[in-house]
Order: sequence, then structure tokens, then C-alpha cells
Amino acid sequence: MKFFLILAIVFSLFSASAVCQKNAPENIKKEFAVKFPAAQNVKWGKEEDNEWEAEFKMNGKEMSASYDNSGKWLETETEISSKDLPATISAAIKIEFSGYKTGEMSLVENPVLNGYEIALKKGESSLEVIFDINGTVLKKTVLKEDYEDVEKK
Repeated sequence: MKFFLILAIVFSLFSASAVCQKNAPENIKKEFAVKFPAAQNVKWGKEEDNEWEAEFKMNGKEMSASYDNSGKWLETETEISSKDLPATISAAIKIEFSGYKTGEMSLVENPVLNGYEIALKKGESSLEVIFDINGTVLKKTVLKEDYEDVEKK
């Protein structure tokens, strides 16, 4: 009986922490509302100890925005399609990643970068590549089969 009581307490603690992680602090929600007043269907989640992410829809596009615990905006990602890619990015993919197929694509904006994050796949090889707006590769992450990320440049 004691075992079940302990198990119930542990389960309720995990449940309570999971619920807390879906409700961003008010200061973050306030900053988000100022930056994205037209956001719809906002869903909050805790990314890391010091990072909250809102997933939402705005102007018909799927988006996400990240904030630190103080309410400082960190990054926005907007899902795009291949037709939304600038010619510089499309050309860079054709030249530097010949034979790779494109997957998810996002416009990435943060205080130091306006660029594009593109998922690429060729056979068993999967990459996540970040380009600046001129088509220069800024970061390349090789995704292993067991989904571990290995950063490369």
C-alpha cells in the first residue's frame, strides 16, 4: 500500500510539472502579444530551462517564437515552401547539396540572423542547414539515424 501511495505522489508531481510547462509566465505572454498581435491558436511549451516557445498561426503561416524567462525575444521561425525560397538559396542548394531532396523549410529571424533553415535528405544522410540570405552556409548539422545531432560547418 505504501508503494502505491508513493507512486501516486510521484505521478502527481510529474503531472503538475507537465502542466506548468505549458503555461508561459505572464511577462513572456505580454511580450509575445506585442510582437505578434495577430497570432492565432497559440500553444506554449518549455524548450529548455530558460526558453519558452510559442507555436502559432499568423497570416496563414505556421510559426514559432522563442523567448527567455525574462521575456526577451530570441527567435522566430516561419514555415515556408520551396516557392518561397529566394533564388540565392535555391541555387546554393543545387550547387552545394546536389542530389539532396528538400524537406521542411523555415525563414529564421533572430537578433543576429535573418536566414533560412532547410532540411535536406539524400539516401540515409539527413542534414539541417542554415543559410544566410545570400545563400552562404552558416551551419550544417548532420542528423544521425538515431536522431542525434552532430554540428558541422
